[in-house]
Amino acid sequence: MTSQSINTCTPSPHSRRNIGLDILYVFCGGATGAVARFSLSQWIGARSNASFPIATLFINSLGCFFIGFLLANPYIRTPGLLLLDVGFTGAFTTFSTFSYETWRLIEQGEYLAALLNPLASIGLGLALVVIGTSLGTLA
Repeated sequence: MTSQSINTCTPSPHSRRNIGLDILYVFCGGATGAVARFSLSQWIGARSNASFPIATLFINSLGCFFIGFLLANPYIRTPGLLLLDVGFTGAFTTFSTFSYETWRLIEQGEYLAALLNPLASIGLGLALVVIGTSLGTLA
């Protein structure tokens, strides 16, 4: 698959889009994604007593699947991408939390977990982008 066969959520500079409506799509998706991340993180945290940041790993990995599926799916156009990709998935996933939690593992002397967190995040993230992209092209 080449980059030319994948959707992007960046409209053509010559398109006649309503920027106000585009902002509304991003806003609604972002609000929903942030609440979904918070809720899922709380739910996972209540069921896990591990020092490893499993909730962030799971949420970011799920977001990788989402973005692969959304951008590869030829039926999802710009308004849907603004809502689901830029808005929802952008707010749902969090690089800053991942970075902070990795730093906290280092500070706590959990060096193996601090090493495994980025490796698992990148490996699982890439694998789920591939799976999502594959499923998205089947739609």
